[in-house]
Amino acid sequence: MIIEGRISVKAAMLGARREVTAVYADVKKKDRDTAFILAKAAAAGIAVHRVAREEIDAHAQGNTHGGIIAECSGRTYQDLQECLKGAETFAVLAEGVQDPFNFGYIARSLYSAGCTGLIMPERDWTNAESTILRSSAGASEYMNIVMCPDPAQAVRYFRDRGCRCLAAMRKDAVSLYEADLTGPVLIALGGEMRGLSAGVLKETEKNIYIPYANDFRNALNASAAAAVIGFETYRQRSEAVKGRNHAG
Repeated sequence: MIIEGRISVKAAMLGARREVTAVYADVKKKDRDTAFILAKAAAAGIAVHRVAREEIDAHAQGNTHGGIIAECSGRTYQDLQECLKGAETFAVLAEGVQDPFNFGYIARSLYSAGCTGLIMPERDWTNAESTILRSSAGASEYMNIVMCPDPAQAVRYFRDRGCRCLAAMRKDAVSLYEADLTGPVLIALGGEMRGLSAGVLKETEKNIYIPYANDFRNALNASAAAAVIGFETYRQRSEAVKGRNHAG
């Protein structure tokens, strides 16, 4: 497959979630970022080709590649075990995400917030990998992503290993800002159309919701909810670390 743009190409090489076999760069590009990518590629034994812009245009799907593309394999996915990081575990199960742009936006926010693993129901995203990579600004290449055939079983897996398992759902819920999000935790998040499945809800121990500033009742989309939940989790964990350091 072909991935396009310096951010995507750099992430594919540095993330090591796929095999990059060749990099093509506009022969006229002389900027520092391009030089870094080409040097990394050469050091890793990846074929480097300096070619005319027209050749890159012929292989690219659009015109936003910025003069650099790469040939690579499909992404490899991780196992649930790789998302476990002891007390630092912060995993998110996202159900009902159909759009590759939303997938990428979710990965971008959660990776930035310190998520140790994004679990998705099993699906073939091969034809959308370039879109996911670009919309995540490369984050999808760095974080652990699991394609799980049984989301409810995934929640049970984390619960059996000492993680608190919470569901982002308004019914019988406590505010996100009142919930304890420190320590090992898995948060299940549903798409705005379908929400979470009954099997996943059965395995979670508590519901949390995002308070609004007014009486608006419609759900945030999954990527917005992931950002809010992700960074509140990061805030709480950062405050907890500060507290421990101060006490010490």
